[in-house]
Amino acid sequence: MTMQRTDRSRHLARRTFLRAEDCDLTDFAALCGQITDLADYPLAADLAKGVLIYDCTTLVRRIGDPAFCEELMAEWAEALANGPGVIVLQGAEPDLAMIDRASDLFRALIDQQNRAGTGGGDHFAKPGANDRLWNSLEKHCLADPANFARYYANPFLALVSRAWLGPYYQMTAQLNVVNPGGAAQSPHRDYHLGFQSAEAVAHYPRHVHLMSPMLTLQGAIAHVDAPLKAGPTLLLPHSQKYPAGYLATSRADFREFFNAHAVQLPLRKGDMLFFSPALFHAAGTNRSTDIKRMVNLFQVSSAYGRAMESIDRTAMAKALYPALLAAEDLTPTQTANAIAATAEGYSFPTNLDRDPPIGGLAPKSQAALLHEALADCWDQDKLNAALDAQAAKRSP
Repeated sequence: MTMQRTDRSRHLARRTFLRAEDCDLTDFAALCGQITDLADYPLAADLAKGVLIYDCTTLVRRIGDPAFCEELMAEWAEALANGPGVIVLQGAEPDLAMIDRASDLFRALIDQQNRAGTGGGDHFAKPGANDRLWNSLEKHCLADPANFARYYANPFLALVSRAWLGPYYQMTAQLNVVNPGGAAQSPHRDYHLGFQSAEAVAHYPRHVHLMSPMLTLQGAIAHVDAPLKAGPTLLLPHSQKYPAGYLATSRADFREFFNAHAVQLPLRKGDMLFFSPALFHAAGTNRSTDIKRMVNLFQVSSAYGRAMESIDRTAMAKALYPALLAAEDLTPTQTANAIAATAEGYSFPTNLDRDPPIGGLAPKSQAALLHEALADCWDQDKLNAALDAQAAKRSP
């Protein structure tokens, strides 16, 4: 009986805590080999390389009808969760002059950033392969509120955000310009779990792997025409359905499979692309000689990804530090437990201009800073200064 209980406990642990070494490429290939039936998506105009295409010039005539909007959002939610995991909204923004005005603004901001020697850093590409404009949302709004209002008034951006996240979502955006010769990103999944190392991801139970994609919607709008030679996003339809995918992206065999089977679709200026953050994807190599592929990346977050109370964790960390330094009766595990209840253990949200992900997928967290201080026996003044500097980087 004891042996049976032990075996069951081990089985539950293996099922609940996923491991990269247990990822099965055969199972993954079977999922990615699923065929999408266009008949299951009656509002879609076409299916290209397994990706659902929606013609917004047709849909826009009907989105004044709440019942139709509900049907459209239901179809998109199904496609993102249980279908190919990716949709293209052709002609989602017809006001190309408005997009060009935004593009000019973004180029000016990038030039200003480059002259100042700021910016840089990328989660999944080598620095210099592209130009990043972190927090393009706020910078756009403050620089040209009238253009911003027209840009984010887009009904399709709002509808797809509501389809995946419900109301009261939080919008963020980061501009990405892949320059001629810019190499492809490594295949990955996205925020939240996708922005952590495989070692960190393995500590989260299986249900969190399944929940994480439901908290964020990934998308983009093309600011220039992007033919295949310009390296539009590489996509692997149906890959979002693999439960251990956040671990599998770290394995060479899964990356090789992605490189062999991922698809690309050309985009026209004003087209939008949306996908589950769990979809395996990567920016493609820009093989053109004259196209700076500019896309504004939307990262829309659920209203529910927040704690109930506002807490000054910096003040708590400062107050706790001398007690931890003097506590000889606490084991390292107990110390870590106390820090976990006190300091911010997650790197986001942060100000990526001042706190970019250089040298890793995410900046150092407050908890990591506290552990470092304890390990090196910093004095209180040094810790306070480091915590204040870190808080200043993370502030808006």
